[in-house]
Amino acid sequence: MSSHEACRLADLAPGSALRVEVAGDSGTVEVAVVRADDGSVYAISDICSHGQVSLSDGEVEGHHIECWLHGSMFDLRTGAPQALPATKPVPVYPVTVDGERVLVEVP
Repeated sequence: MSSHEACRLADLAPGSALRVEVAGDSGTVEVAVVRADDGSVYAISDICSHGQVSLSDGEVEGHHIECWLHGSMFDLRTGAPQALPATKPVPVYPVTVDGERVLVEVP
């Protein structure tokens, strides 16, 4: 896997998410790049495992993101569902912040 620039840190206010497409080895991957309230940056699949909608349109709460459609909540660190109706995790991807560049590794 190799890292690709997903966005600039200035594009992400604390408590926000941004949908980006990152080039992977087998095609483009839809990723939600998320900045938690404490400034931590995460990359998680942008597609909810329950409703197949964009997670980046949801609310960021601490180290979790809530799907706007049905209220499923996912841990940004592990991708594990934290609230129903979702029962399947979503992929998470390694993130590196290099100055102002946010780099994401996707398979």
